[in-house]
Amino acid sequence: MSTIRIWGAGTPRSLRPIWLAEELGLKYEVMPIGPRTGETQTPEYTRMNRKQKIPFLVDGDIRLSESVAICRYLLGTYPNGEVYLPATAEAKAKEDEWCCYIFGELDETSLYVMRRHSDLADIYGASEVVIASAAGYLKRHLDVLAQHLANHEHLMAQGFSLPDLLLVSCLDWALFYGVELPPVVAQYRDRIAQRAAYERAMQINYPDLFGGVANGTA
Repeated sequence: MSTIRIWGAGTPRSLRPIWLAEELGLKYEVMPIGPRTGETQTPEYTRMNRKQKIPFLVDGDIRLSESVAICRYLLGTYPNGEVYLPATAEAKAKEDEWCCYIFGELDETSLYVMRRHSDLADIYGASEVVIASAAGYLKRHLDVLAQHLANHEHLMAQGFSLPDLLLVSCLDWALFYGVELPPVVAQYRDRIAQRAAYERAMQINYPDLFGGVANGTA
């Protein structure tokens, strides 16, 4: 019986560990709680994760929050060759550069700011000015990515890697908010989205959209 449990579903950030678990062929269980539903604030969940956030991973004695940290743990612990795992200091640093860039500039500084002032406007206040500014900032960095992807099939020269997974989760998020992707970025996103593990993860992470069951059976 698998010891891996992933708490969280229904968001771009919860998609990431589910997608990676599918890529790695892991057996795991998804506990499909959502953000801001009260499910992360129960005494039982708070005892596990004081941050009261998703996603959250339990694997035996391991307890991890934050989607990037969870993905790094899964990839480093259960590699199978489907996702590139850097072995040298230089390659690890390059992967770190992409991961930090995607999470910092696209996720937190752009997309989550848009979420705060649209979907979460009742908490943070509605602001079309802030949303437009964040969208403009996002487009600037999509252009940076377009320049790189014009000459590369993946972000890392060695093939599909964690940065690609993070980026596509953000590109899906951007599309949901009606952001137009540069053509080369859109083509890259569509190519990555053809991966069987991505399709399975989408059905697991968004069961209401796909009529799926939130349970990993890879």
